[in-house]
Amino acid sequence: MIEKIKETTEYIQSKLKDRPEIGLILGSGLGDLADEIEDSVIIPYGEIPHFPQSTVAGHKGQLVMGRLEGKSVLAMQGRFHYYEGYSMGEVTFPVRVMKMLGCESLIVTNACGGMNEAFKPGDLMLINDHINFTGANPLIGPNIEELGPRFPDMSHAYTPHLKDQAMKIAESLGLPLQRGVYAGVSGPTYMSAAELIMLRKLGGDVVGMSTVPEVIVARHMGMNILGISCITDMAIGETIEGITHEEVMEVAARAKPQFKGLVRALLKEVDDNLWKVQEGA
Repeated sequence: MIEKIKETTEYIQSKLKDRPEIGLILGSGLGDLADEIEDSVIIPYGEIPHFPQSTVAGHKGQLVMGRLEGKSVLAMQGRFHYYEGYSMGEVTFPVRVMKMLGCESLIVTNACGGMNEAFKPGDLMLINDHINFTGANPLIGPNIEELGPRFPDMSHAYTPHLKDQAMKIAESLGLPLQRGVYAGVSGPTYMSAAELIMLRKLGGDVVGMSTVPEVIVARHMGMNILGISCITDMAIGETIEGITHEEVMEVAARAKPQFKGLVRALLKEVDDNLWKVQEGA
């Protein structure tokens, strides 16, 4: 694992103009933000040693590095999922590389189904916390001390001061921003009505098939994390009517202006020091 991470990191470093400060993982239908990165360097995943390939519609499958709102960023235009047949180690491998390249913070985004009846399609939700219902964990197996501790603390997986900043900035923009718990499942099937009712009763506000493994690994490596979900459909077990991936993409496309506006404002307005890992965090 370490050798693969180092080989990948060295390859990407050879292409970089700057050391990246902030990593971005752009979920289904939200990848267009990477097209706005200035002075960009683009590397297709197929050219990167040890990188998996994205197989899902709506995921371009490339790294985009450059500057956005004055910050040096490294964006994944498309992620990897457990349901594609990749191991949890492969799904989260890019996060390891981001940290080795210099990213201290990670903004992770996704498209998801809303289980909270107060939400509606097109809403953005700040992730307060998550429930790992994937049935797996990317840290299972021998621990590599060079990467992080054997038993990382997940009590504050999503960095409190970044969440506070996001809420203030959303308010200043007049953008309604929900807050809630993301329930992560393996997929690729959408949930049954009974499963949705169960997840809601367990405390989930939205449900999706990504994000949780990446966040676990980012916390293992001591990164700051900010999570934003785009609610593309309502997944209320008692009244669910079914959904397709195409419908998910359609709603995500409609929410893109608000999503991009929020992320750009965060990068612009949040003080540089708040993106850095705080002592003792």
